[in-house]
Amino acid sequence: MSSTTDLARDADPRFAAVADGLKPFVERGDLSGVVTLTWKDGSVRSVNVLGQRDMEAKSPMQRDTLFRIASMTKPVTTAAAMMLIEQGKMRIDDPITRWAPEFANMQVLKDPAGPLDQTEPAKRVITIEDLMTHRSGLAYGFSSRGPIGQAHEDVLGSPLFSRMTPDQWLAAIASLPLTYHPGERMHYSHATEVLGFIVARAFGSDLATVLKEKVFAPLGMHDTDFWMPQDKRDRMAVLYGFEDAEGKLKRVEMPMGDKPSPYAAGGGGLISTADDYLRFARLLLNGGEVDGVRLLKPETVADMRTNRLTDAQRQDLFLGMPMWMGMGFGLGLSVVDAPEKNMLGAGPAGCFGWPGAFGTWWHGDPVNNMIMIYLIQHSIPLNADAGAQIAGGRGLAGRLALPQYQRLTYEGLKG
Repeated sequence: MSSTTDLARDADPRFAAVADGLKPFVERGDLSGVVTLTWKDGSVRSVNVLGQRDMEAKSPMQRDTLFRIASMTKPVTTAAAMMLIEQGKMRIDDPITRWAPEFANMQVLKDPAGPLDQTEPAKRVITIEDLMTHRSGLAYGFSSRGPIGQAHEDVLGSPLFSRMTPDQWLAAIASLPLTYHPGERMHYSHATEVLGFIVARAFGSDLATVLKEKVFAPLGMHDTDFWMPQDKRDRMAVLYGFEDAEGKLKRVEMPMGDKPSPYAAGGGGLISTADDYLRFARLLLNGGEVDGVRLLKPETVADMRTNRLTDAQRQDLFLGMPMWMGMGFGLGLSVVDAPEKNMLGAGPAGCFGWPGAFGTWWHGDPVNNMIMIYLIQHSIPLNADAGAQIAGGRGLAGRLALPQYQRLTYEGLKG
């Protein structure tokens, strides 16, 4: 399997070890390929481009390869909602029924893993803040235990794709009982999809258009969207998962229609590149402004980067991991406040970001004025214990490349 390294013009020798640390994962066949980008103090200091974006076609990874970034979409959707809040068109404590009356009179499971017909009325309505912090009581099928998980699969299907319109989808998810009472627990969920469709209704448009006009165009993110035209699809990295029976990576087909779908998953549907996402990450690192383009006020970004979970909520497991021991969750972003206990990455207190289900990851580091972006396309089984399972098993070994990138980057800073 071929591998190449493409260093940025201002390559920083302190990060030279990253490529050698990542190459074995590609050479062993744990990953098809990887793109990393490290920005620091105003310029890109390291870019590593390893392996292939399409193993069957033997097409190499490139710096401008397009990746499905999954839940790295969530901070983008949340930023668009914060624009509405700055404009006075939305308040963070607004009930979501103001824009989504489908969620009036919600029912809540008496037992989160219990029968769907044993419910009680929600103690209060869901708020915008509940959506942004995953404390709405909503769920994902894969993050749930018991019948509610299968109900999400049956009623909604894939979190990323749907043939329903946004209105139909909102009615469908609102027909399911909540897993917890609003505000009670941090439970990873479709909350940001709901937030995205509310943002679209508030702007009077569809979500794809809103993000393009309000975020991507102003920032120059010309390769970021929910759908890619034919002339860009050759640049897309193929998603691969490890096939136990064959002992190697196997292509996972991801549908894309001939035209954009009405359903745009604000919680996980975006496609982007390392350089495009860097523009967005810089926005949040620099208090809402990039190269003279201001989209958010500094105080708004500070709110996004401030933990909102209570001490009790931080005791809850995240996909089987005690993840909130080392970091909290703000508005659409995780934020590190106890780095010695951080299970998701390296870096000092104040680092913020959010990863994606296909192995993509990024964070902003205000202490070191640095952004790290790590892009792969690696599918693993998602379930309520997925986070706790990543360290074991041949098929999950590809996920161990990320800690290498993190460790070698921060070791380089010491050199």
